[in-house]
Amino acid sequence: MASILLEKKAPRHDTSFTQNRELSWLRFNERVLEEVKDETVPLYERLKFTAIFTSNLDEFFMVRVGSLMDLLHIKPNQRDNKSRMTPAEQLHHIFSACQQLYPKRDMVYENVSRKLAQAGIVHLDFADLGGEQQRYYEQEFSDQILPVLSPQILDLHHPFPHLENKELFVAALLKHEHRITLGMIPVPHTLPQYLLLPSNRMEYLLIEEVMLAFIEQVFPSYPIIDRGVFCITRDADISPDDEEVEYGNDYLKQMKKVLHLRKHLPPVRIEIQSDGDSMLAPYLSRQLHLPMEQVYVTTALLRLDFVYDLEKEFTARQKQQLCYPPFVSAAHADLFKKFGMMKAVRQKDRLLSYPYDDFNIFLRLIREAAYDPNTASIKITIYRIGRGHVQLMNYLIMASELGKEVTVLLELKARFDEANNMSWVDSLRDAGVHILYGFEGYKVHAKVCLITCQRGGELSYITYVGTGNFNAKTAHLYTDLALLTANSSIGRDAAVFFRNMGISNLYGEYRELLVAPVNLKKKLLALIQREIDKAIRGEEARILLKMNSLTDRELIDKLKEAGTAGVVVHMIVRGICCLVPEIPGKTENIHVRSIVGRFLEHARVFVFGCGKEAEVYIASADWMTRNTENRVEVGCPIYDPEIRRRILAMLDLQLRDNTKARRLGSDGYYHRLLMSGEAVNAQMTLARQAVLEKA
Repeated sequence: MASILLEKKAPRHDTSFTQNRELSWLRFNERVLEEVKDETVPLYERLKFTAIFTSNLDEFFMVRVGSLMDLLHIKPNQRDNKSRMTPAEQLHHIFSACQQLYPKRDMVYENVSRKLAQAGIVHLDFADLGGEQQRYYEQEFSDQILPVLSPQILDLHHPFPHLENKELFVAALLKHEHRITLGMIPVPHTLPQYLLLPSNRMEYLLIEEVMLAFIEQVFPSYPIIDRGVFCITRDADISPDDEEVEYGNDYLKQMKKVLHLRKHLPPVRIEIQSDGDSMLAPYLSRQLHLPMEQVYVTTALLRLDFVYDLEKEFTARQKQQLCYPPFVSAAHADLFKKFGMMKAVRQKDRLLSYPYDDFNIFLRLIREAAYDPNTASIKITIYRIGRGHVQLMNYLIMASELGKEVTVLLELKARFDEANNMSWVDSLRDAGVHILYGFEGYKVHAKVCLITCQRGGELSYITYVGTGNFNAKTAHLYTDLALLTANSSIGRDAAVFFRNMGISNLYGEYRELLVAPVNLKKKLLALIQREIDKAIRGEEARILLKMNSLTDRELIDKLKEAGTAGVVVHMIVRGICCLVPEIPGKTENIHVRSIVGRFLEHARVFVFGCGKEAEVYIASADWMTRNTENRVEVGCPIYDPEIRRRILAMLDLQLRDNTKARRLGSDGYYHRLLMSGEAVNAQMTLARQAVLEKA
């Protein structure tokens, strides 16, 4: 009898208390846009939030929309387990939501630009300039811009060119004989992004705006029908483990090929900057074979990274009026200077809370370990290393040259930082550093550093386990936590971790650390079940979680089970939250908040239980399937009572935040909190406390 193979059907999940991941993210990014409207945020910082919203949306299209477009062709009938939508249905909702987001961005950008103009930071409109000012820009165009332009028109001899991802083009629809064609000019990377008027005020035009104003001089023999600035966004969701990508044995060559392939993936979005209805939109739609729902016409600038350079043009008074006051993170630094880093950690566990504590504390630890004659080895995971940050890598190189065994687990697949991470390989190799590249099919996202010392034949450890990258720049911008401990059990686990990484063993055994994909998810499910059992027995049960995103269906279902059992669940989720809280009979005991403020909330903290019995963990992992099952992540228990109290106090402060926090409602949208009593801004409170500690 012939055997019949039946296709295994995915379990049908209850979607009455969950929402689609992509739509949840778009609502979070709209929440970022709210900061531009917040009158308590300094004006220039509000402009930067517009830039953050824009860059967030760029990456969303490159990665998430790109992956859905791929899925549409490979598995068109596959439904996601939170909303039961197919790829096509998800894309339709995404494109529709984004068509509504662009006008909102245009409105807030125009509003904040108008207020900045009143403060002397003037983004000019060429049409409103006087004759002398227009002549100045025309002279600049003729002398500095026109000579370096590379225009082309589309005709039989000039087919539609390859367009780089997010490269700006100034374009015009031209009347050419008896038909309409396109003239286009790439905005040169060699030119400054903006041109200031020679005046006492800070008045400027973007280089693409100057090019657009004088585009007739580029195409002098063609009547212009319409003009605008446009760019395309390409799918960038290519994995080095994709079956379509065939490699040899050299991992560096693999990654270079991935970066090359990314440049040629299909477009997923067209953006056009235009003051009114754009005739360019349908033309580009046809040329690039994208439907009009993937074409977005906006009055705001398409690329806002220039915003971060504006501050250097400000006067001292403008900086004082328009920017956040300077914040220097230095809490606890004097303590470590007094005792020495390694001695201070051996005395007791230490907690670093970025950006309130200085990242230089960790750098001093590595430097001290490099010079300590008792240091046998330094091992560290590197996911994203800042482009301008060389001090950590130099200390690791120095340690190797001083005879220490140094191992760097360098994740080459850190998206959009691949090239930067690869740039360090030769320097590390030349210094004798042992380099590991992680696993095929798994990104190593863990944030661990292990210093092993040897005294009189005995080994001792200093272990760093963090929630954020070893990156000096982001340590000043992101809120993260890191434990420094001499706990021998944690140190031995960290040693096992690095040994397993070296022999490509994903599934080692760990006593203290939570390691994905080995035991992290299993332990989290068990801890949730423990609170469920307590609630069933009538005991007080509580779960308190802080993370960036929640998408893992199994963990979502377990949290819902806990809520219906009577466990009180509080979550601080900055971004995606696929669990919809406060639905009667489903998630009424689950409450979710999101905080968007001066610093990017990035720490992951998991608390199970109440009072002294509570178990507290920090981790590199969000509760996303990619983190719990498809990445190498590390979480660590917090045993020191003082550190536990400090972490719980931080979380309590964030739960009381009524200025920057928003409540996620049963409708899946964010809502302002009703102000009652004293205004609480958790980030600013922690910043003030850090300054007082320093004093």
